[in-house]
Amino acid sequence: MTYIKMPQYDIFIEKNGLLNLPKYIADVYTYHDIYIVTDETVYELYGKKIENILVTHKVFFVVVKPGEKSKSLDTYHQVVKELVQKGMRRNHLLIALGGGVVGDLTGFVASTIFRGVPFVQIPTTLLAQVDSSVGGKVGIDLEEGKNLVGSFYNPLFVLIDPEFLKTLSKREYANGLAEMIKAGLIGDKKLYHHLLSHDLVTEEEITMAIQVKRAVVLVDPYDKKERMFLNFGHTFGHAIEKKHHYESYKHGEAISYGMLFALQVGIKYHETKQELYDEVKELLLARGLVKEPLLKMEDYIREIQSDKKFLANGLNFIIVDRIGDAKIVPLKESDFL
Repeated sequence: MTYIKMPQYDIFIEKNGLLNLPKYIADVYTYHDIYIVTDETVYELYGKKIENILVTHKVFFVVVKPGEKSKSLDTYHQVVKELVQKGMRRNHLLIALGGGVVGDLTGFVASTIFRGVPFVQIPTTLLAQVDSSVGGKVGIDLEEGKNLVGSFYNPLFVLIDPEFLKTLSKREYANGLAEMIKAGLIGDKKLYHHLLSHDLVTEEEITMAIQVKRAVVLVDPYDKKERMFLNFGHTFGHAIEKKHHYESYKHGEAISYGMLFALQVGIKYHETKQELYDEVKELLLARGLVKEPLLKMEDYIREIQSDKKFLANGLNFIIVDRIGDAKIVPLKESDFL
């Protein structure tokens, strides 16, 4: 078992850690009722198992549709209404059991229902384990863009069980590898070089990716400067997701194209070497995260206007000048043309 300490919560990485969930809950929660938000896919796989593990508690499930479209105001309203109808009170525990969509949605519900209730993150996808469950960002999407409504709200703890990864499809597994590749590029050469030659990861590499995120979150918890490094590839990645209505590309696939676009911008401004672009491109092709012919940056210029990193003085754009090192470059829309 690996333990990572955050200022306001703990992250537990433990094989078969789900079986120890009652112990982790007992350390932070004394009441009987537990409310769990999950999606249909995860509920089918793990709903009964969770009930059996939490046999000493009364468990209430709220089940949403799988996919990015559930990170919406409509689903938010549905979840809040159902929790209230099922008898939830402000000191009851809420658990997010699922991937990044469920975690972001449930965290936002937790931060707003009754002006805030305690919650726990149990991420079931590689993407959620190495990224969205850590750092305290929660939120939902609008038609105008991704994650435009949200807050900073920390869980009581995050429980990461690598056993969940055994039920992921190859595409969903690669979806998480994309965020790990990003973490390596911006903050850990050793992790990046491991991913060049391995398409499966262990608890050690999951921990390495989380440590990259932890380092910048500790320095900049509210996304004012250094935490923006985590958005490498995401400006265009979010634009790709939005333009294709969150249907054609998974998040990891979209940010993979976004990373290539960002590396191209870095080359244009003499910050990134062509050799790095070529190596990352081959890695992403090998993992099935991008395909030839590649998407074109110019097709997504319009969509980046709603990116939340666009401030009054322009866009804070993230580039990588060498492996393990990122920097922020202020750009305007015309700079991409």
